[in-house]
Amino acid sequence: MRAAFLAVCGLLGLTVAASAAGKTDAPRVPDLPGWALVWHDEFEGDRLDASKWTAEDAALEKNNEEEYYSPEAVSVKGGVLTLASLDKPQGGRKYTSGLVETRGKFARVFGRFEVRAKLPKGQGIWPAHWLMPDDNGWPPEIDIMEMLGHNPRKVYGSNHWDTPQGPRNEVTSFEGPDFSAGWHTFAVEWEPDEIRWYVDGVLTHRTAKNVPKGPPFRIILNTAVGGNWPRYPDKTTVFPQYHEIDYVRVWARDNIDLVEA
Repeated sequence: MRAAFLAVCGLLGLTVAASAAGKTDAPRVPDLPGWALVWHDEFEGDRLDASKWTAEDAALEKNNEEEYYSPEAVSVKGGVLTLASLDKPQGGRKYTSGLVETRGKFARVFGRFEVRAKLPKGQGIWPAHWLMPDDNGWPPEIDIMEMLGHNPRKVYGSNHWDTPQGPRNEVTSFEGPDFSAGWHTFAVEWEPDEIRWYVDGVLTHRTAKNVPKGPPFRIILNTAVGGNWPRYPDKTTVFPQYHEIDYVRVWARDNIDLVEA
């Protein structure tokens, strides 16, 4: 898979200096034909960049999850952002985990949103990279990647929208290697008339249905523990788990006027 990944990167013009064992040097930010880089974080330094991200500190009421999101579960070292999931009660929840988001700091309508990560695994572990309105309205929502930790070979992408009958969604899946065993790139291209999902440079799904036109979306990276979809940790679940992020990059089409907040 490493060879295939490097071959795809060569086709896209990426230079990759990180290995599956860990990041050794920051990959050069690539030039993508037709796109202009508008925002990115390579996670250099020794702490989360507070001008770009906020680390959540709350027991969020979502999906009957069992984690408390704590800034203590978020760290930056060696060019990698790490979200730890711990078997540690906090704030009335059974587990502690990490969530970072760009709310109030970066949001936009349309673009290519790309995350390179090594995912955690295990029953009840639920890593995600997703986009949600900066004003916290829901839906719409675009999920770049979600994985249910009991099956680390399958990732999901989805689009959520509203109807008079209530929220609806379109979810697609992609089966590949063990996404917890090495670094992989997950991306979504959100344009006015289409959304496209990619894994390691390979187009996995596209849709022209119910494409949101706004408002500006922020970026969210997290690992939930438990919930309605993945269900809950059991005796097979190993803690701690680590969701490692090499970089987050956002491009805009360089030939049209896009909205940025």
